[in-house]
Amino acid sequence: MLLFILRIFLPLSFGYYLSYFYRTVNAVIAPDLTADLGLSPADLGWVSSAYFASFALFQIPLGILLDRVEIRKISASLLMIAGLGAAVFATADSMMQLWLGRFIIGLGVSACLMGAFKAYVIWMPVHRLPLINGLQLAAGGIGALTATAPVESALQLTDWRNVFICLSAITIFSALIIFFCVPKQNIEKSEQSVFTQLTDYLCIIKNPVFFAVAPISFLAQAAFISLQSLWIGQWLREGLLLPRDEAAHYLLIAAAATVLGYVAMGSIASKLQRFGISSRTVSLTGLSLFLLVQVAIVLQVPIPSTILWCLFGFIGTSGSLMYATLLQYFPKHLAGRVITSLNLLLFVSIFALQWLMGIIVDLWPLTAQGHSPIHAYQWAFSLAIVLQIGGFIWYLLKRKLLLSKTNN
Repeated sequence: MLLFILRIFLPLSFGYYLSYFYRTVNAVIAPDLTADLGLSPADLGWVSSAYFASFALFQIPLGILLDRVEIRKISASLLMIAGLGAAVFATADSMMQLWLGRFIIGLGVSACLMGAFKAYVIWMPVHRLPLINGLQLAAGGIGALTATAPVESALQLTDWRNVFICLSAITIFSALIIFFCVPKQNIEKSEQSVFTQLTDYLCIIKNPVFFAVAPISFLAQAAFISLQSLWIGQWLREGLLLPRDEAAHYLLIAAAATVLGYVAMGSIASKLQRFGISSRTVSLTGLSLFLLVQVAIVLQVPIPSTILWCLFGFIGTSGSLMYATLLQYFPKHLAGRVITSLNLLLFVSIFALQWLMGIIVDLWPLTAQGHSPIHAYQWAFSLAIVLQIGGFIWYLLKRKLLLSKTNN
């Protein structure tokens, strides 16, 4: 077990830590990017969403590669690319160069979670997978946590460019650790052609059960990640006019709650299954509460901020339980492709939603203080809420299909 932790879990979980750090750090450095390069809210949303665009585009090729190439080679090679992307981002002097750097980073970290999950299936007993997968997700949450107040503190000593130069070096080091520490893997030649594997993706997406469940999951997760990785920071600083250090403090609280949520949600769902309550029911309950939290944010309901952002981070993770729900309806040999199919839809949605929210915010003229007014953010956040309501309505319309497939 110690060898597993040292040679497999720690290297791969650190890669996912970096992936989530990159995903959320723009929520803190956004004012610096805006000041240095004169970005509008729409520009900021476009730049930040580039990470999710490349992440989405690579999901299908990644699913195929994970069945055909050693995990250590895929993960290490891609993290090298992420290190290059961080260097491009750090030296950018235009919006398009920022976008390119962010796009390359997203491509480079796209295997950090799926590669780790595949490795754990190979080297861990089945009964320990829920725990180790939860710890892997928690490592990402810690990445989000350290991308908040600690980065804000670092910006008091240096600038965002030097932060990304350091990130580039750390990412390349992480790639080397994975390549030399993770054990070699015997790859069994796949009996399926690449064309057949691609056809399987199409069959999964067209499957009636996937078609019924996926929207409510990826729309809720898209809202959670879009807000956490960029727009909550802007809401706090520009909408509520909080000082940067105070805004970073609340981002830290939300990120810490996210770590707890990823660890706790799986445990809660497992325990409730003993009483006949399915993971789908737990997820839907959590997503309903998450929707109410977002409404409370938009309407500025007088809830103590610490409680509000704890709820946002903790309950926002409930959408991830839908992965386990979907896997129940498909053969085990399709599990990897089911997950990457949902990931594809998720990251396309994040890319579109994060960018569209910036466009909405940009529709309002700046205030006398040079900020976007709070009404702009309320309308942008409302778009995310409306999409999630649409996901719930779609699920309710298709619920009879699910009931006919399972008694859970």
